[in-house]
Amino acid sequence: MNVAVVGTGYVGLVMGAGLAEMGNSVVCADVDAAKIERLRRGDVPIFEPGLEPLVVRNQAEGRLAFTTDVGDAVERSDVVFIAVGTPPDEDGSADLTHVLSVADTIGRHMNRPKVVVTKSTVPVGTAEKVRAAVAARTKARFHVASNPEFLKEGAAVQDFMKPDRIVLGVDSPEAEATLRELYEPFVRSGNPLLFMDIASAEVTKYAANAMLAARITLMNQFAALCEKVGADVEHVRRGIGSDARIGKAFLFPGPGYGGSCFPKDVQALCVTGREVGSPLEVLESVERVNERQKRMPVEKLRRALGSLAGTTIAIWGLAFKAQTDDMREAASLVVVEELLAAGAKLRVHDPKALAEARRRFGDRVTGVEHRYDALDGADALLVLTEWQEYRVLDYDQARRRMKRPVVVDARNLYEPARMREHGFTYDSVGRP
Repeated sequence: MNVAVVGTGYVGLVMGAGLAEMGNSVVCADVDAAKIERLRRGDVPIFEPGLEPLVVRNQAEGRLAFTTDVGDAVERSDVVFIAVGTPPDEDGSADLTHVLSVADTIGRHMNRPKVVVTKSTVPVGTAEKVRAAVAARTKARFHVASNPEFLKEGAAVQDFMKPDRIVLGVDSPEAEATLRELYEPFVRSGNPLLFMDIASAEVTKYAANAMLAARITLMNQFAALCEKVGADVEHVRRGIGSDARIGKAFLFPGPGYGGSCFPKDVQALCVTGREVGSPLEVLESVERVNERQKRMPVEKLRRALGSLAGTTIAIWGLAFKAQTDDMREAASLVVVEELLAAGAKLRVHDPKALAEARRRFGDRVTGVEHRYDALDGADALLVLTEWQEYRVLDYDQARRRMKRPVVVDARNLYEPARMREHGFTYDSVGRP
Protein backbone atom coordinates (compact mmCIF):
# COMPACT_ATOMS: atom_id res chain seq x y z
CA MET A 1 0.00 0.00 0.00
CA ASN A 2 1.18 3.56 -0.69
CA VAL A 3 1.34 5.48 2.58
CA ALA A 4 2.29 9.05 3.49
CA VAL A 5 3.24 9.98 7.04
CA VAL A 6 3.32 13.73 7.62
CA GLY A 7 5.60 14.53 10.54
CA THR A 8 8.92 12.81 11.30
CA GLY A 9 8.92 13.22 15.04
CA TYR A 10 8.94 10.37 17.49
CA VAL A 11 5.61 8.85 16.41
CA GLY A 12 5.80 9.54 12.68
CA LEU A 13 9.30 8.16 12.25
CA VAL A 14 8.66 4.94 14.16
CA MET A 15 5.39 4.45 12.30
CA GLY A 16 6.84 5.15 8.87
CA ALA A 17 9.75 2.77 9.36
CA GLY A 18 7.47 0.10 10.83
CA LEU A 19 4.98 0.23 7.96
CA ALA A 20 7.83 0.06 5.46
CA GLU A 21 9.25 -2.97 7.26
CA MET A 22 5.98 -4.78 6.51
CA GLY A 23 6.41 -4.17 2.78
CA ASN A 24 4.45 -0.97 2.25
CA SER A 25 5.75 1.93 0.18
CA VAL A 26 6.08 4.78 2.67
CA VAL A 27 7.09 8.40 2.25
CA CYS A 28 7.66 10.45 5.39
CA ALA A 29 7.23 14.19 4.88
CA ASP A 30 8.36 17.08 7.05
CA VAL A 31 8.91 20.80 6.49
CA ASP A 32 12.17 20.66 8.48
CA ALA A 33 14.70 20.41 5.65
CA ALA A 34 17.67 19.80 7.96
CA LYS A 35 15.94 16.87 9.62
CA ILE A 36 14.94 15.35 6.27
CA GLU A 37 18.51 15.62 5.02
CA ARG A 38 19.79 13.85 8.14
CA LEU A 39 17.23 11.07 7.70
CA ARG A 40 18.17 10.61 4.06
CA ARG A 41 21.74 9.98 5.27
CA GLY A 42 20.45 7.40 7.76
CA ASP A 43 21.17 9.74 10.67
CA VAL A 44 18.21 9.35 13.05
CA PRO A 45 17.86 12.50 15.19
CA ILE A 46 16.32 10.74 18.21
CA PHE A 47 17.57 7.85 20.31
CA GLU A 48 15.20 4.89 20.25
CA PRO A 49 16.48 1.31 20.46
CA GLY A 50 16.18 -0.47 17.12
CA LEU A 51 14.93 2.53 15.14
CA GLU A 52 18.07 3.51 13.23
CA PRO A 53 18.68 0.10 11.60
CA LEU A 54 14.98 -0.05 10.66
CA VAL A 55 15.23 3.33 8.93
CA VAL A 56 18.53 2.53 7.20
CA ARG A 57 17.43 -0.90 5.98
CA ASN A 58 14.07 0.15 4.57
CA GLN A 59 15.50 3.23 2.92
CA ALA A 60 18.23 1.13 1.29
CA GLU A 61 15.65 -1.37 0.04
CA GLY A 62 13.49 1.35 -1.48
CA ARG A 63 10.41 1.06 0.73
CA LEU A 64 11.01 4.20 2.79
CA ALA A 65 11.66 7.72 1.49
CA PHE A 66 11.88 11.18 3.04
CA THR A 67 10.76 14.49 1.53
CA THR A 68 10.02 18.10 2.34
CA ASP A 69 7.31 18.18 -0.35
CA VAL A 70 4.21 17.37 1.71
CA GLY A 71 1.88 17.89 -1.23
CA ASP A 72 3.73 15.40 -3.43
CA ALA A 73 3.73 12.84 -0.62
CA VAL A 74 -0.05 13.22 -0.31
CA GLU A 75 -0.61 12.83 -4.05
CA ARG A 76 1.43 9.62 -4.18
CA SER A 77 -0.45 7.92 -1.36
CA ASP A 78 -3.66 6.02 -0.69
CA VAL A 79 -3.52 6.59 3.07
CA VAL A 80 -2.23 9.76 4.71
CA PHE A 81 -1.32 9.80 8.40
CA ILE A 82 -1.11 13.12 10.24
CA ALA A 83 1.62 12.69 12.86
CA VAL A 84 2.67 16.26 13.67
CA GLY A 85 3.03 17.71 17.14
CA THR A 86 0.16 18.93 19.32
CA PRO A 87 1.98 20.97 21.98
CA PRO A 88 0.04 22.31 24.96
CA ASP A 89 -1.41 25.78 24.55
CA GLU A 90 -1.22 28.35 27.34
CA ASP A 91 -4.37 26.96 28.97
CA GLY A 92 -3.15 23.34 28.70
CA SER A 93 -5.34 22.48 25.70
CA ALA A 94 -3.81 20.78 22.66
CA ASP A 95 -2.64 23.22 19.99
CA LEU A 96 -4.05 21.90 16.70
CA THR A 97 -2.37 24.47 14.46
CA HIS A 98 -0.01 21.98 12.82
CA VAL A 99 -2.67 19.28 12.47
CA LEU A 100 -5.11 21.58 10.69
CA SER A 101 -2.37 23.04 8.51
CA VAL A 102 -1.56 19.53 7.29
CA ALA A 103 -5.27 18.89 6.71
CA ASP A 104 -5.41 22.01 4.55
CA THR A 105 -2.44 20.75 2.49
CA ILE A 106 -4.06 17.33 2.12
CA GLY A 107 -7.21 18.98 0.78
CA ARG A 108 -5.25 20.96 -1.78
CA HIS A 109 -3.54 17.80 -3.06
CA MET A 110 -6.48 15.37 -2.93
CA ASN A 111 -6.02 13.98 -6.42
CA ARG A 112 -8.01 10.78 -5.80
CA PRO A 113 -10.03 9.17 -2.95
CA LYS A 114 -7.92 8.68 0.18
CA VAL A 115 -8.17 7.77 3.86
CA VAL A 116 -6.93 10.61 6.09
CA VAL A 117 -5.88 9.37 9.53
CA THR A 118 -5.06 11.42 12.62
CA LYS A 119 -2.15 9.70 14.37
CA SER A 120 -1.26 12.71 16.50
CA THR A 121 -2.71 12.72 20.00
CA VAL A 122 -5.69 15.01 19.64
CA PRO A 123 -8.77 15.87 21.74
CA VAL A 124 -12.17 14.45 20.91
CA GLY A 125 -13.73 16.28 17.97
CA THR A 126 -10.46 16.86 16.11
CA ALA A 127 -11.26 14.40 13.31
CA GLU A 128 -14.32 16.46 12.43
CA LYS A 129 -12.15 19.59 12.28
CA VAL A 130 -9.74 17.72 10.01
CA ARG A 131 -12.65 16.62 7.83
CA ALA A 132 -13.86 20.23 7.51
CA ALA A 133 -10.37 21.52 6.71
CA VAL A 134 -9.85 18.92 3.97
CA ALA A 135 -13.36 19.37 2.55
CA ALA A 136 -12.86 23.13 2.30
CA ARG A 137 -10.10 22.49 -0.25
CA THR A 138 -11.44 19.61 -2.36
CA LYS A 139 -14.55 18.07 -3.87
CA ALA A 140 -12.91 14.64 -4.07
CA ARG A 141 -14.30 11.85 -1.93
CA PHE A 142 -12.25 10.97 1.14
CA HIS A 143 -12.60 9.21 4.49
CA VAL A 144 -11.40 10.28 7.93
CA ALA A 145 -10.12 7.99 10.68
CA SER A 146 -8.45 8.15 14.09
CA ASN A 147 -5.58 5.80 14.96
CA PRO A 148 -4.10 6.81 18.33
CA GLU A 149 -0.58 5.65 19.13
CA PHE A 150 0.39 3.70 22.24
CA LEU A 151 4.18 3.70 21.94
CA LYS A 152 6.39 3.60 25.03
CA GLU A 153 9.60 5.55 24.59
CA GLY A 154 12.47 3.10 24.88
CA ALA A 155 10.32 0.27 23.47
CA ALA A 156 8.53 2.05 20.62
CA VAL A 157 9.74 -0.16 17.78
CA GLN A 158 8.68 -3.30 19.62
CA ASP A 159 5.35 -1.71 20.53
CA PHE A 160 4.65 -0.78 16.92
CA MET A 161 5.74 -4.04 15.34
CA LYS A 162 4.05 -6.25 17.95
CA PRO A 163 1.19 -4.18 19.41
CA ASP A 164 -1.04 -5.51 22.18
CA ARG A 165 -3.95 -3.82 20.39
CA ILE A 166 -4.57 -1.36 17.57
CA VAL A 167 -7.36 1.18 18.06
CA LEU A 168 -9.06 2.49 14.92
CA GLY A 169 -11.88 4.98 14.79
CA VAL A 170 -13.51 4.98 11.35
CA ASP A 171 -16.35 6.77 9.55
CA SER A 172 -17.12 4.26 6.79
CA PRO A 173 -16.80 0.62 5.69
CA GLU A 174 -14.25 1.73 3.09
CA ALA A 175 -11.98 3.27 5.72
CA GLU A 176 -12.30 0.14 7.87
CA ALA A 177 -11.40 -2.14 4.97
CA THR A 178 -8.33 -0.07 4.05
CA LEU A 179 -6.98 0.12 7.58
CA ARG A 180 -7.71 -3.54 8.22
CA GLU A 181 -5.61 -4.46 5.20
CA LEU A 182 -2.81 -2.16 6.35
CA TYR A 183 -2.69 -3.39 9.95
CA GLU A 184 -3.62 -7.09 9.81
CA PRO A 185 0.04 -8.14 9.26
CA PHE A 186 0.87 -6.64 12.69
CA VAL A 187 -1.68 -8.74 14.64
CA ARG A 188 -1.25 -12.23 13.22
CA SER A 189 -0.70 -13.56 16.76
CA GLY A 190 -4.30 -12.69 17.61
CA ASN A 191 -4.06 -9.35 19.36
CA PRO A 192 -7.11 -7.28 18.45
CA LEU A 193 -7.84 -4.67 15.86
CA LEU A 194 -10.39 -2.59 17.74
CA PHE A 195 -12.66 -0.73 15.33
CA MET A 196 -14.95 1.88 16.85
CA ASP A 197 -16.44 5.29 16.19
CA ILE A 198 -13.98 8.15 15.82
CA ALA A 199 -14.90 10.00 19.02
CA SER A 200 -14.38 6.86 21.11
CA ALA A 201 -10.95 6.28 19.57
CA GLU A 202 -9.93 9.86 20.35
CA VAL A 203 -11.03 9.52 23.98
CA THR A 204 -9.35 6.11 24.34
CA LYS A 205 -5.88 7.54 23.84
CA TYR A 206 -6.27 10.22 26.49
CA ALA A 207 -8.03 7.88 28.90
CA ALA A 208 -5.24 5.30 28.66
CA ASN A 209 -2.50 7.82 29.41
CA ALA A 210 -4.55 9.40 32.19
CA MET A 211 -5.07 6.01 33.86
CA LEU A 212 -1.34 5.28 33.78
CA ALA A 213 -0.44 8.75 35.04
CA ALA A 214 -2.91 8.30 37.90
CA ARG A 215 -1.32 4.93 38.86
CA ILE A 216 2.13 6.47 39.01
CA THR A 217 0.90 9.41 41.06
CA LEU A 218 -1.04 7.23 43.48
CA MET A 219 2.06 5.08 44.07
CA ASN A 220 4.06 8.22 44.79
CA GLN A 221 1.48 9.19 47.39
CA PHE A 222 1.61 5.71 48.90
CA ALA A 223 5.40 6.10 49.08
CA ALA A 224 5.07 9.39 50.97
CA LEU A 225 2.66 7.70 53.39
CA CYS A 226 5.07 4.79 53.88
CA GLU A 227 7.84 7.18 54.87
CA LYS A 228 5.61 8.72 57.52
CA VAL A 229 4.42 5.45 59.08
CA GLY A 230 7.58 3.34 58.77
CA ALA A 231 6.33 1.03 56.01
CA ASP A 232 8.27 -0.09 52.93
CA VAL A 233 6.70 0.86 49.59
CA GLU A 234 8.56 -1.99 47.87
CA HIS A 235 6.64 -4.51 49.96
CA VAL A 236 3.43 -2.59 49.31
CA ARG A 237 4.13 -2.52 45.57
CA ARG A 238 4.64 -6.26 45.40
CA GLY A 239 1.59 -6.85 47.57
CA ILE A 240 -0.82 -4.90 45.41
CA GLY A 241 0.87 -5.79 42.12
CA SER A 242 0.19 -9.47 42.78
CA ASP A 243 -3.54 -8.73 42.64
CA ALA A 244 -4.66 -9.77 39.14
CA ARG A 245 -7.16 -6.90 39.13
CA ILE A 246 -4.31 -4.39 39.53
CA GLY A 247 -1.21 -5.91 37.90
CA LYS A 248 2.47 -5.04 38.27
CA ALA A 249 3.01 -2.32 35.67
CA PHE A 250 3.44 1.38 36.49
CA LEU A 251 3.66 0.82 40.24
CA PHE A 252 7.22 2.04 40.81
CA PRO A 253 7.47 5.24 42.86
CA GLY A 254 9.82 7.96 41.70
CA PRO A 255 10.23 11.67 40.98
CA GLY A 256 6.98 12.00 39.01
CA TYR A 257 6.04 11.19 35.44
CA GLY A 258 7.32 13.23 32.50
CA GLY A 259 7.92 12.88 28.78
CA SER A 260 6.02 13.99 25.73
CA CYS A 261 2.70 12.29 26.48
CA PHE A 262 1.46 11.99 30.05
CA PRO A 263 1.84 15.63 31.17
CA LYS A 264 0.26 17.24 28.11
CA ASP A 265 -2.41 14.56 27.72
CA VAL A 266 -3.56 14.86 31.33
CA GLN A 267 -3.70 18.65 30.94
CA ALA A 268 -5.60 18.45 27.66
CA LEU A 269 -8.12 15.94 29.01
CA CYS A 270 -8.73 18.16 32.04
CA VAL A 271 -9.36 21.10 29.71
CA THR A 272 -11.82 19.06 27.65
CA GLY A 273 -13.66 18.00 30.77
CA ARG A 274 -14.05 21.58 31.94
CA GLU A 275 -15.14 22.76 28.49
CA VAL A 276 -17.97 20.23 28.23
CA GLY A 277 -19.10 20.64 31.83
CA SER A 278 -17.78 17.30 33.07
CA PRO A 279 -14.68 18.23 35.12
CA LEU A 280 -12.22 15.43 35.88
CA GLU A 281 -11.43 16.21 39.51
CA VAL A 282 -9.24 13.13 40.02
CA LEU A 283 -7.01 14.09 37.10
CA GLU A 284 -6.81 17.69 38.26
CA SER A 285 -5.35 16.33 41.50
CA VAL A 286 -3.02 13.97 39.62
CA GLU A 287 -1.50 16.91 37.77
CA ARG A 288 -0.98 18.96 40.95
CA VAL A 289 0.55 16.06 42.88
CA ASN A 290 2.88 15.16 40.02
CA GLU A 291 4.28 18.67 39.79
CA ARG A 292 4.90 18.62 43.54
CA GLN A 293 6.56 15.20 43.30
CA LYS A 294 9.24 16.56 40.96
CA ARG A 295 10.52 18.66 43.85
CA MET A 296 10.78 15.70 46.23
CA PRO A 297 14.47 14.92 45.46
CA VAL A 298 15.51 18.48 46.33
CA GLU A 299 13.72 18.28 49.68
CA LYS A 300 15.52 15.03 50.44
CA LEU A 301 18.87 16.67 49.63
CA ARG A 302 18.04 19.56 51.94
CA ARG A 303 17.23 17.15 54.76
CA ALA A 304 20.52 15.33 54.23
CA LEU A 305 22.82 18.34 53.71
CA GLY A 306 21.10 21.33 55.31
CA SER A 307 21.83 24.40 53.23
CA LEU A 308 22.59 23.60 49.60
CA ALA A 309 24.53 26.81 48.98
CA GLY A 310 28.09 26.04 47.97
CA THR A 311 27.53 22.28 47.72
CA THR A 312 28.41 20.12 44.73
CA ILE A 313 25.69 17.70 43.69
CA ALA A 314 26.27 14.83 41.28
CA ILE A 315 23.20 13.86 39.23
CA TRP A 316 22.90 10.52 37.48
CA GLY A 317 20.14 10.62 34.89
CA LEU A 318 18.50 13.54 33.09
CA ALA A 319 16.09 11.88 30.64
CA PHE A 320 12.54 11.46 31.95
CA LYS A 321 13.03 7.66 31.82
CA ALA A 322 15.64 5.14 30.75
CA GLN A 323 16.20 4.10 27.12
CA THR A 324 15.49 7.55 25.70
CA ASP A 325 17.22 10.90 25.30
CA ASP A 326 13.91 12.74 25.81
CA MET A 327 13.96 15.40 28.54
CA ARG A 328 10.53 16.86 27.89
CA GLU A 329 8.77 17.46 31.22
CA ALA A 330 11.51 15.46 32.98
CA ALA A 331 11.92 15.80 36.73
CA SER A 332 15.52 16.84 36.05
CA LEU A 333 14.34 20.14 34.56
CA VAL A 334 12.72 21.12 37.85
CA VAL A 335 15.45 19.62 40.05
CA VAL A 336 18.33 21.29 38.21
CA GLU A 337 16.72 24.74 38.31
CA GLU A 338 15.90 24.47 42.02
CA LEU A 339 19.40 23.28 42.92
CA LEU A 340 21.02 26.05 40.89
CA ALA A 341 18.72 28.61 42.52
CA ALA A 342 19.79 27.27 45.93
CA GLY A 343 23.45 27.91 45.08
CA ALA A 344 24.58 24.35 44.35
CA LYS A 345 27.10 23.37 41.68
CA LEU A 346 26.03 20.45 39.51
CA ARG A 347 27.99 17.68 37.83
CA VAL A 348 25.65 15.62 35.65
CA HIS A 349 25.69 12.40 33.64
CA ASP A 350 23.24 10.64 31.35
CA PRO A 351 24.05 7.88 28.82
CA LYS A 352 22.02 9.52 26.04
CA ALA A 353 20.67 12.92 27.11
CA LEU A 354 23.87 14.94 27.67
CA ALA A 355 23.57 16.76 24.35
CA GLU A 356 20.01 17.77 25.15
CA ALA A 357 21.08 18.83 28.65
CA ARG A 358 23.79 21.07 27.21
CA ARG A 359 21.20 22.62 24.92
CA ARG A 360 18.86 23.32 27.83
CA PHE A 361 21.29 24.27 30.60
CA GLY A 362 24.34 25.53 28.74
CA ASP A 363 27.41 25.95 30.94
CA ARG A 364 25.37 26.28 34.13
CA VAL A 365 26.00 22.57 34.77
CA THR A 366 29.08 20.44 34.16
CA GLY A 367 28.33 17.43 31.99
CA VAL A 368 30.64 14.40 32.17
CA GLU A 369 30.94 11.43 29.83
CA HIS A 370 31.60 8.83 32.52
CA ARG A 371 29.24 8.52 35.46
CA TYR A 372 31.84 8.20 38.21
CA ASP A 373 33.53 11.42 37.06
CA ALA A 374 30.39 13.23 38.24
CA LEU A 375 31.17 12.14 41.81
CA ASP A 376 34.51 13.96 42.11
CA GLY A 377 34.23 16.25 45.14
CA ALA A 378 30.46 15.79 45.37
CA ASP A 379 28.59 16.39 48.62
CA ALA A 380 25.81 14.08 47.42
CA LEU A 381 24.76 11.84 44.56
CA LEU A 382 21.20 12.16 43.27
CA VAL A 383 19.91 9.30 41.07
CA LEU A 384 17.06 10.57 38.87
CA THR A 385 16.76 8.09 35.98
CA GLU A 386 16.67 4.29 36.18
CA TRP A 387 19.34 3.52 33.56
CA GLN A 388 20.62 -0.04 33.84
CA GLU A 389 24.24 1.04 34.14
CA TYR A 390 23.36 2.86 37.37
CA ARG A 391 21.91 -0.22 39.04
CA VAL A 392 25.22 -1.59 40.29
CA LEU A 393 27.19 0.86 42.42
CA ASP A 394 30.93 0.57 42.97
CA TYR A 395 30.78 1.46 46.64
CA ASP A 396 34.52 1.90 47.15
CA GLN A 397 35.00 4.09 44.09
CA ALA A 398 31.97 6.19 44.95
CA ARG A 399 33.11 6.82 48.52
CA ARG A 400 36.66 7.56 47.42
CA ARG A 401 35.55 10.18 44.91
CA MET A 402 32.82 11.85 46.94
CA LYS A 403 33.43 14.55 49.50
CA ARG A 404 30.51 13.25 51.58
CA PRO A 405 28.97 9.78 51.16
CA VAL A 406 25.37 10.95 50.74
CA VAL A 407 23.07 9.30 48.18
CA VAL A 408 19.50 10.30 47.39
CA ASP A 409 18.03 7.57 45.21
CA ALA A 410 14.82 8.77 43.57
CA ARG A 411 14.41 5.44 41.71
CA ASN A 412 15.01 2.92 44.54
CA LEU A 413 17.85 1.23 42.67
CA TYR A 414 19.90 0.29 45.75
CA GLU A 415 19.28 -1.73 48.90
CA PRO A 416 19.11 0.50 52.00
CA ALA A 417 20.79 -2.01 54.33
CA ARG A 418 23.69 -2.57 51.92
CA MET A 419 24.17 1.16 51.43
CA ARG A 420 24.38 1.64 55.20
CA GLU A 421 26.85 -1.25 55.50
CA HIS A 422 29.13 0.55 53.06
CA GLY A 423 28.98 3.78 55.03
CA PHE A 424 26.53 5.83 52.96
CA THR A 425 23.89 8.17 54.24
CA TYR A 426 21.11 6.92 52.03
CA ASP A 427 17.57 8.09 51.30
CA SER A 428 15.17 6.59 48.77
CA VAL A 429 11.44 6.80 48.03
CA GLY A 430 8.96 5.28 50.47
CA ARG A 431 11.43 3.00 52.25
CA PRO A 432 12.73 3.12 55.84
